[in-house]
Amino acid sequence: MATKNIIADLNKGEKLTGTNYDIWHKKMTFLLNEQELFEHLTTIMTRPPEGNTAQSRQDLEVFETWSKKDRCARFTLLSCMHDDLIGAYEHCATAKEMWDQL
Repeated sequence: MATKNIIADLNKGEKLTGTNYDIWHKKMTFLLNEQELFEHLTTIMTRPPEGNTAQSRQDLEVFETWSKKDRCARFTLLSCMHDDLIGAYEHCATAKEMWDQL
């Protein structure tokens, strides 16, 4: 609940417009740290190979959890951008890819 309030507060203020990157970057760093999603800006994870062992099932579960959190990080970044910029970054496959392009 608090996270949604933080995002709502950020969206009431300035979204990323292309000229306010420095302050937006600081706000996003804070927000994603608060949401425990910051690692998604610096790391990627690839889907593990198919398998039927306990280890392969565990690896898939870890990947799916990571993937869900990565989608949350991507959504947060996109929702804090001006509408004109969203189209330029929504194609990014991961939050890290988006962050690197920004």
